[in-house]
Amino acid sequence: MTPAQVEQHHTAPGEGTGADGGEGYHRTLGARQIQMIAIGGAIGTGLFLGAGKAISKAGPSLILAYAIAGLAIFFIMRALGELLMYRPVSGSFSDYAREFLGPFWGYATGWTYWLFWVVTGITEVTAAAKYMSYWTHDSFPQWAYALIFTVILYAANLISVKLFGELEFWFSMVKVTAIVGMILICAGILTIGFSDAAADASFSNLWNDRGFFPNGIGETLMTLQIVVFAFLAVELVGVTAGESKDPEKTLPKAINTVPWRIAVFYVGALIMIMSVIPWSNFKAGQSPFVLAFEKMGLGIGAAIVNFVVLTAALSSCNSGMYSTGRMLRDLALNGQGPKFFTRLTRNGTPLVGTTFSAALMLVGVWINYVAPGKAFDYVVSFATISGMWAWIVILVCQIRYRAKVRRGELPASPFQTPGAPWTSVLSLAFIGVVIVMMGVDADARVSLYCAPLWALILGVSYLVLKRRNPAGAAFNKVGKTSA
Repeated sequence: MTPAQVEQHHTAPGEGTGADGGEGYHRTLGARQIQMIAIGGAIGTGLFLGAGKAISKAGPSLILAYAIAGLAIFFIMRALGELLMYRPVSGSFSDYAREFLGPFWGYATGWTYWLFWVVTGITEVTAAAKYMSYWTHDSFPQWAYALIFTVILYAANLISVKLFGELEFWFSMVKVTAIVGMILICAGILTIGFSDAAADASFSNLWNDRGFFPNGIGETLMTLQIVVFAFLAVELVGVTAGESKDPEKTLPKAINTVPWRIAVFYVGALIMIMSVIPWSNFKAGQSPFVLAFEKMGLGIGAAIVNFVVLTAALSSCNSGMYSTGRMLRDLALNGQGPKFFTRLTRNGTPLVGTTFSAALMLVGVWINYVAPGKAFDYVVSFATISGMWAWIVILVCQIRYRAKVRRGELPASPFQTPGAPWTSVLSLAFIGVVIVMMGVDADARVSLYCAPLWALILGVSYLVLKRRNPAGAAFNKVGKTSA
């Protein structure tokens, strides 16, 4: 491959390095915002609320589950970073799937990731409305809160990508402050011995009650779905590539912070909480942070945590609106979605795609409100399997990309994954274990039943599109750069 060919392949048509991002987007997300989007993507309601159920099942061994999952997430993010530095585009893994796996896989990935965020947005905006009832005691209708939150976040996403970045910055700041504050308080209890929880506080709580694996390794494996759900959305930073001011610097820096984020916010927080409060005190449906505050004699703990999980839910819904509009536009630009999704506002935000997704989230709020009791668990399970699909695609594309680099067909990325391709293979194996565990869990199994149905819908719809437009670019080239 000649230098000219390499350069032509490396830079997609219409993507410059000036003020505009790929396909007309504006590069207005700065390093500060990208860093917080990356941090906030790894901290959500899965930690603040879901960890209670996971602790009751696995005990202290949950710490190990988060550490192992965190290692896999790090290699997934490094694989994504390697692809982003090869070619930073707004379509991210959907675009890479189109290039390295074929048109159908780009189509399937884009629509699946769009569905993941719509489903996640449905659950999170409903959850946010429920959290508000803590202060209003149902004096204000839940559906009204859901409507207000959806409209506000929708407007913020349409005004400018910079406003979206600012909202994510402050949402993430609230979550980070809460976790760091909890860790510092626990450290003070363990060292100085203040508060009502000091009598039982000791690092020995991590192994004194029936050992580190109190319910066996099997129960620890069964918590992997909960653990993985907590990490979903960490890949969102890849979608910002087309709107980052300086992606070559900001994205690698954000990705390289993954290890310490997981070490501090997950492993560190769980070590401190379970050292202060014996793990057997935690139960499903109760936030471990609320319980910890109560045991410490801090009566305002419940209100603090309720505010934090409210911001976490709004952050997730905000991210959902951001990513769904961009995914729909990427699909439309490649002939794999309706052309009207390509329309941008004057500020460079995808108008029709964001509006369509926000409307579906409102319909979903109503469906979730009238659904039976276990609907939320089922939706979470489906969100987990659809979110993991993006991780699988990232890893497989990175393996295929490395193979092309070795053959001299593509330029090497300046940001390479350590230990690849073996670390990518091991990460795929980890995801396979999570899927097997979901099959064993009766509540999570429903998502595995939904996956083949969704695959059938994608396959049939793709064939229909191909038949209607057999000469279309989406069906006759592997990716944008493969002209």
